[in-house]
Amino acid sequence: MNTWDVVIVGAGAAGLFCAGVAGQRGLKVLLIDHSEKIAEKIRISGGGRCNFTNRLLDASAPQKHFISQNPHFCRSALSRYTPQDFIDLVQKHGIAFHEKHKGQLFCDHSAEDIIRMLLAECQAGGVEIRSGCSVRNVRHHTEGSPHYSLDTDQGPVLTTSLVVATGGLSIPKIGASDWGYRLASQFGLRLVERRPGLVPLTFDGAAWAPYAELAGLALPVGIETGDKKTRMHFDEDLLFTHRGLSGPGVLQISSYWQEGTPIRLNLAPTLNLPERLQEAKLRSKKLLGNELASLVPSRLADAWVSQDPALQRTAAEVPDKALSKLAEALSNWCLTPTGSEGYKKAEVTLGGVDTRDLSSQTMASKQPGLYFIGEVVDVTGWLGGYNFQWAWASGHACAMALCGAEIAPAHLPNG
Repeated sequence: MNTWDVVIVGAGAAGLFCAGVAGQRGLKVLLIDHSEKIAEKIRISGGGRCNFTNRLLDASAPQKHFISQNPHFCRSALSRYTPQDFIDLVQKHGIAFHEKHKGQLFCDHSAEDIIRMLLAECQAGGVEIRSGCSVRNVRHHTEGSPHYSLDTDQGPVLTTSLVVATGGLSIPKIGASDWGYRLASQFGLRLVERRPGLVPLTFDGAAWAPYAELAGLALPVGIETGDKKTRMHFDEDLLFTHRGLSGPGVLQISSYWQEGTPIRLNLAPTLNLPERLQEAKLRSKKLLGNELASLVPSRLADAWVSQDPALQRTAAEVPDKALSKLAEALSNWCLTPTGSEGYKKAEVTLGGVDTRDLSSQTMASKQPGLYFIGEVVDVTGWLGGYNFQWAWASGHACAMALCGAEIAPAHLPNG
């Protein structure tokens, strides 16, 4: 019978990192993953260059960058393992990286650099990794020394501590699974409803037809959703697709968008459109469409002008009312998505194991010896490296707890 101090199920970012830290601190660690090829989500992230953390993360106020029923839950782990801590590790391994936009750090060469680093850390800790190995059953035994027994494709396994790092439901083609949620339910832990996050939004019907032709057009926008109390706003790029809207701005807002509610777009966020259009009316003999194309992308200008005959004339001839209506439509475009592209294109899964049943300090659940880390937990970060930092921080908090390391009380908020 294989007996281990710790068995970690899920060899993604959180699982690999937790295994390496725990192994190097003297624990006998087994890391299991049902996929033959581990760390696929790291491999495809950031366009293949892995946006591995974000310098702008504020561990003292994580609710700024994280979504959860208890946004403060992640503060303890994030304040004890910071972006700089992970940057130090990346530099120790000689991985070249750069800052791209709003604190986002990417590998210069490839996401494979991060995977090799994590595997090297596991090797340094004597971690055994079994890929292509599914776990069929998990039982908790309380007789004698409490322990877990796992029935796996590669034989039975015993452990005193079981860590679940199986991620969410996003991108099923690379092996996403609901195993972690099912295990949480098996042991009586509560779950927060799951839905796709950081996902393109879709639109159907005749109302979208004029904009479907804009597929491939990208531009900076202001985008928001919610009412006065729940309003969220991002200034990011937008991308038109054949089925709807994508790009960083839409991915960000999708995590806050509620089905059946509108989003609002400012397609010219740096301009005072009413003023600029009135100026054009006073001085220009050109068609309004040509004037508008000097303010916003020409394809966008054409799409709007083609919908209203009153706009298909020289700027001087367009009625003031039509100009005002156009400026309002472009600077406060209100539209209601019919849905999203779903888990197949979502970068993350919102919801998960309820943080009320977990320790914010150790990631231990109320079920003795059972831990949950990374995306399987109801903690979801913004686009831009925040979810990877949660993987590193939650994995580190768990590993330190497994090793019996003391946690400095000054770093422990309530919750």
